[in-house]
Amino acid sequence: MNSPNRGEESPKEEPDRDKGAAEESESKSLLPSQSPSPSSDDENEVAFESREKVVIVDLETPESILNVDYVPPFSWKKLWLFTGPGFLMSIAFLDPGNLEGDLQAGAIAGYSLLWLLMWATVMGLLIQLLSARVGVATGRHLAELCREEYPTWARLVLWFMAELALIGADIQEVIGSAIAIQILSNGALPLWAGVLITASDCFVFLFLENYGVRKLEAVFAVLIATMALAFAWMFGDTKPNGKELLIGILVPRLGSKTIRQAVGVVGCVIMPHNVFLHSALVQSRDIDPKKRGRVQEALNYYTIESSVALLVSFMINLFVTTVFAKGFYGTKQANNIGLVNAGQYLEEKYGGGLFPILYIWGIGLLAAGQSSTITGTYAGQFIMGGFLNLRLKKWLRALITRSFAIVPTIVVALVFNTSEASLDILNEWLNVLQSIQIPFALIPLLTLVSKEHVMGVFRIGPTLEKLAWTVAALVIVINGYLLLDFFVSEVKGLLFGLFICIWTAAYIAFIVYLISRGGALPSTWFSIELSKRFSANGT
Repeated sequence: MNSPNRGEESPKEEPDRDKGAAEESESKSLLPSQSPSPSSDDENEVAFESREKVVIVDLETPESILNVDYVPPFSWKKLWLFTGPGFLMSIAFLDPGNLEGDLQAGAIAGYSLLWLLMWATVMGLLIQLLSARVGVATGRHLAELCREEYPTWARLVLWFMAELALIGADIQEVIGSAIAIQILSNGALPLWAGVLITASDCFVFLFLENYGVRKLEAVFAVLIATMALAFAWMFGDTKPNGKELLIGILVPRLGSKTIRQAVGVVGCVIMPHNVFLHSALVQSRDIDPKKRGRVQEALNYYTIESSVALLVSFMINLFVTTVFAKGFYGTKQANNIGLVNAGQYLEEKYGGGLFPILYIWGIGLLAAGQSSTITGTYAGQFIMGGFLNLRLKKWLRALITRSFAIVPTIVVALVFNTSEASLDILNEWLNVLQSIQIPFALIPLLTLVSKEHVMGVFRIGPTLEKLAWTVAALVIVINGYLLLDFFVSEVKGLLFGLFICIWTAAYIAFIVYLISRGGALPSTWFSIELSKRFSANGT
């Protein structure tokens, strides 16, 4: 770990040596693993260079200068300066994979799973706030911290799993964009052409990044607003039942026929690459991690901003779910609707109108696909740079990251562009791939955010720790059910079944290793000392 700064003292600071030493000691106890040396930017990969960060304008007062615990009063101007990372993070809740989960939940389960969508979003918010907490309090993102926390072999496995999750998400996002391009071009552009067009977004991303973080955030704000407007328009056109919608949100209902859709709703909320991404995005603001008051201030603003961002994402997901619930729940088409044919079904159901609903759907889907692929490129840079400590030029790192996803996506587009059913099967496999990776993002996050030597005074307390582990366990179990259900129905043949069993054993063993290595579970759940005594008495 990097050593703290040791600047030389000037003569005028001499009388306050004791006070300064105390403050330095306090800072060390706060973040012993932080405080990089001035040259660390040249030695280690960082999320944002100092010159790239947004400066938080503040009116210095005697309290803020002398007191490291001073938290400035709330300011709307400051909230605006902190606004951005949460909305970029929220795009993962709106990617084409999520939209497909929404439309299938609405078509098959009607309004009955809206309550689950709401609470799943709340669970996602909790995880993302913990990710932001790690990034702000330590000054480093999750991938960097994993590089220091785990031995080389475990770090490389975690990196490989994160890359797999990113590739799986990116394939869904790129395919979603390609489908939207196919819709908006009236079928003139095939799926593979849409993939190539979408692949070019990394260059757009690099172009925008040169103009600063705020300009890039503004572009994402436009894309989110486009999604909100498109899907709200669809919501207004189709006029879903208000009473059923309210009951669906407030009254928990779960039938045996809707279990699969319920699992899909929860499974889409936690995106492994998004957990890594948010911890890096919050570092785009210039915050001194040695000043506890400023760290707390940043956490307060990020909590507000992320909550608003996920409220917006919840509303967009709700619009999509209710539109398909109104139009297709209880119909013969309900079980056949997927991302590929959703626009056509909408067109047949609701017709053209002032502006054909097919194109409204296409515009919203394109905004979702483009925004999520660009954030995927962003996440890939942080994941690769953090785990491997690669200091590459941004254009090169973005190109490498993009190639990891685009090359398999083009292959997928060519192979699976034969029928709607084949793309639906592909999407199921990609959802499984995402589900497999979830523990490898959540367990390191919850382990690190609970450690005092990493977080200092900003480590989470016992109550929040238990709540976070409960949410993580729930998400992992739900996704485990999805995996079991999928493999039982899809795995055929003795040899393949044997391979899956061996792989599953190794998978579970690595999860147990991650949990046990850091003493991750709260002590109130798992009395290690009691088990030791029991073992000692038995020998």
